[in-house]
Amino acid sequence: MDNGYWTRIEAWEVPPSRHVPHGIRYCLTLHDRYNRRLLGYDNAHAVQRRRRRFEGKRVVWDHKHRDERVEPYAFDSPASLLEDFWTEVRKIVGEA
Repeated sequence: MDNGYWTRIEAWEVPPSRHVPHGIRYCLTLHDRYNRRLLGYDNAHAVQRRRRRFEGKRVVWDHKHRDERVEPYAFDSPASLLEDFWTEVRKIVGEA
């Protein structure tokens, strides 16, 4: 990509489970020319959602990383995952 940006996309089918009910393990990342990850969508580990008062503890596996922030990602389908990823990649690359 321009200015040394590069992406990595990995996905594989796994048996559906409580943590991966859609049966897809994935990792989509955007890196700068220094190999620093700027953006990542994955479900490699659990992320605890921020709780509101009186709300139960909820752990999600689908999430995204943006710089140092990690936030839940609402996985809908492989197509929407790719669309969301590339939309955000275009925003980040356009900011540089």
